[in-house]
Amino acid sequence: MTASTPREQLAAQLSEAVASALAVDLENHERALLVVSGGSTPVPFFKRLASIELPWSRIDVTLADERWVAEDAEDSNARLVREHLLQGPAAAARFCPLTSDDSTPELGVEAVTKRVTELPWPASVVVLGMGGDGHTASLFPDSGELGLALTTDDPLVATRSPSVVQPRITLSAGRLHQARRHVLHVVGDDKRSVLAHAMAGDDVRELPIRAFLACPLAVYWAP
Repeated sequence: MTASTPREQLAAQLSEAVASALAVDLENHERALLVVSGGSTPVPFFKRLASIELPWSRIDVTLADERWVAEDAEDSNARLVREHLLQGPAAAARFCPLTSDDSTPELGVEAVTKRVTELPWPASVVVLGMGGDGHTASLFPDSGELGLALTTDDPLVATRSPSVVQPRITLSAGRLHQARRHVLHVVGDDKRSVLAHAMAGDDVRELPIRAFLACPLAVYWAP
């Protein structure tokens, strides 16, 4: 598969790095965990990674966050992962969604927490995205639950934000930190500007991506 555009080249580089990390960890552990983010940015990366031959049956995949919608809803991150990552060789991976049949994330967080804590932590790789407001996962600057999500020892937090339509569930900052490697995957000049602003300050509540700048963070960016 030839990578022609800068974003396709970025997806190829990131998929190779993630596959290598998973392969290394599987040499020393029975299972490996990959945490990915939703949105449109990771789709080329998902497609690339899905085509790489790995012991996928020993790999668990989960999400950094999820909208509280049905798994087959158009804006479901789980649907995105199933359609673009869990294909080809990667179809053998074990996927852990972040939703339940409960009507709200507040009601469902207990059931999803039980599922998530059974995964093989620490994760091999956490692949984060970032919004124009500096949010990552569902750690939104204007969320009333941001302080909790940044400080709790619980794996998951139900969040609501005036800036997004659906209620969400997110891995807490503490749980996202439980990884051997952290990656930030962003594209576009606007995101580069947001990241530069984040790196110039330390107020995590203003730009929640700052919660991950203190740990080793590999930044994958393309115009």
